[in-house]
Amino acid sequence: MSKVHKNKSFHIGGVTISPGQCASVDFEIAKLYTHSPLSVIAEVIHGKKPGPVLMINAAIHGDELNGVEVVRQILGRINPITLTGTIIAIPVVNVFGFIHKSRYLPDRRDLNRCFPGSERGSIAGRMAYQISEQIVRRCTHIIDLHTAAIYRANLPQIRANLSNAETNEMAIAFGTPVVIDAALREGSLRSEAESIGIPVITYEAGEALRFEPYAITAGVKGVKRVMRHLGMIRQSKRRSTVEPVIARATRWVRAETDGILRSHVSLGQRVSKGQVLASISNPSGSEEIQTYAPQGGIIIGQQTLPLVNEGDAIFHIAYFEEPDNLVERLVENYLDEVVDDEGNEIRFGIGII
Repeated sequence: MSKVHKNKSFHIGGVTISPGQCASVDFEIAKLYTHSPLSVIAEVIHGKKPGPVLMINAAIHGDELNGVEVVRQILGRINPITLTGTIIAIPVVNVFGFIHKSRYLPDRRDLNRCFPGSERGSIAGRMAYQISEQIVRRCTHIIDLHTAAIYRANLPQIRANLSNAETNEMAIAFGTPVVIDAALREGSLRSEAESIGIPVITYEAGEALRFEPYAITAGVKGVKRVMRHLGMIRQSKRRSTVEPVIARATRWVRAETDGILRSHVSLGQRVSKGQVLASISNPSGSEEIQTYAPQGGIIIGQQTLPLVNEGDAIFHIAYFEEPDNLVERLVENYLDEVVDDEGNEIRFGIGII
């Protein structure tokens, strides 16, 4: 009989957490001009057995709320006694933006473009630096939870640097039907973490400033799948049948005029080259033009605000090596499974799907 190794105590933020215990750890990462501290709270679950240190974080953009609920539900379902490894869960990274329902920080900077930051930089730079030094470097793997920007919605999808073998495995394990091989963007958490050898996947689903059950349920299921892949929790008897497909390219279709947008397609829908995606007219409807698909693909993102200016990005289309009708069926089956999942705790409408 093999010997079961016991975990050691976990030290973070000046707090020592024994195996099988949980703790809330308060990180002071900056100060406001009132001299009030700006803190980020991490919920740490330290398992009985040694294993990966997985960070699950949300609201790095303060108005992206679906991930906050994903983290809450995950925290409520993990038993530290049976957990292998450690979870560092940060429901709200950008506390200032969260309070003000804003994507940005008080200096109008995007925190996810400021990593690794600077100890003596702007408030955004200082926050990025402290998060990098105090939290990110303690992790072995990261799941970064996002939504689309305000007035846009994303189909559940994973974005990752698939040239990294570990990252690729996490992306496939998460189980969304669409995976995008996304280049690392300078200044992002994903770029900084991977530069120091930590694989990161980004989950995108839904719209800002909303709780959307399909996006939340898909996020919870995906995080748990990754945890099973990493050996942190036991395998489920009900194995997922989702076989993700990799997008070979994506493209935004932009409005060709100003006016009122009436969309004729929805998230996850297959479109053909030349198909009418939307009509844009003046308020009276006396002048109208159509927006066409430049080539066949699957709608993975779209603007939800019907008021557009010329040049606005209104539809995000992904292109695949696989037949589009196959991808569309995968997406439909996936969304049906997510919507029908009785384990979801949020029950007040599906939103845009």
